[in-house]
Amino acid sequence: MDNSESAPAPGRSRHYRAGLWLTLALLAFAAWYLYRRAAGAGFEMDHFLRSVASADWRWLAAAWLFTMLSYYVRAVRWMVMLKPIAPGASRAAVFRATAIGFSAVYLFGRPGELVRPYLIARSSGVSFLSQMAAWLLERIYDTLIVLALFGYSLAAVVQTHPAVGPTLQWILERGALITGIACSICFGALLALQLYASRLEARILDALGFLKAHHHERVVRIVRAVVDGLRSAQCPKATSLLVLWSALEWFVIYLCFFAVLQAFPDTARLGPVEILTYIGFVAFGSLVQVPGLGGGFQIGATLVLNELFHLPLELAASVALLTWVVTLVGVVPVGAGLAFYEGLSWRSILEIEKETSA
Repeated sequence: MDNSESAPAPGRSRHYRAGLWLTLALLAFAAWYLYRRAAGAGFEMDHFLRSVASADWRWLAAAWLFTMLSYYVRAVRWMVMLKPIAPGASRAAVFRATAIGFSAVYLFGRPGELVRPYLIARSSGVSFLSQMAAWLLERIYDTLIVLALFGYSLAAVVQTHPAVGPTLQWILERGALITGIACSICFGALLALQLYASRLEARILDALGFLKAHHHERVVRIVRAVVDGLRSAQCPKATSLLVLWSALEWFVIYLCFFAVLQAFPDTARLGPVEILTYIGFVAFGSLVQVPGLGGGFQIGATLVLNELFHLPLELAASVALLTWVVTLVGVVPVGAGLAFYEGLSWRSILEIEKETSA
């Protein structure tokens, strides 16, 4: 491949570096805060290691199985969006791409998100842009659901756990407003994407009529490829299926977190509201991560368990660590095996990420 085709644009590179520095700054602040808490509380490494060793590995194994099931349900949901433009698409191929893609996210960070739609597009014979549109629609559904669950559980926790630490006080006071605004924006975007995809396509193409012929043809191909990935959600049946599979996916994710917390006697007492709150904070924390190391995931989980549910810091850290291992790291061996089956190496997957982000 020509280096000029694969090299990222200067503007993209600057934005990437800025995002990386911001990520590192947030992680450094959170790590500093936890370090101060650990130093002030006298963090005992032996207690932390004993907490990890005392976990019920049968519950952790069940949690891992639920995690794998969630990836399968996610693949089935993707098939709803893929079938209208690729009737012969294989569910097994989509599942393989899902497992490999999430493994790439763990190893390479958020840019690895591009691997999954690329592999699905390649195996199904459709455009990459159409699958990026499907990925966007999937993200909107997931955002709506996790925000709704988090908003409900946060409101309930404020009433049942009024005495919280200062770190979470700001989040708790403004959580309802942020959740309402975010859900409104996501819901509006979802309706626009689902109900008006074809009309939006026509309006965009009409507005771009001033372009020269060769530029206009290229833009038309891009716009139509993107809209192709959204057409599946225009009929009520497809929308209902997407909602159904999304609800099932997050129910399975709930079961995964439930099983992890059941592995520890001190967290087995947490009810559905507390578990949903834990999931919400972990979901937001996972937005900030270092490839291969996590970071925001473990920090967010540790903070909510320690400050909101008042678990000892050593126990909170051990629960956060095992939650991360089961829900994120656990897919990597499966993804590696499926990548080998597909004839892919991690180096070739990294090249995919570079190519699609260029």
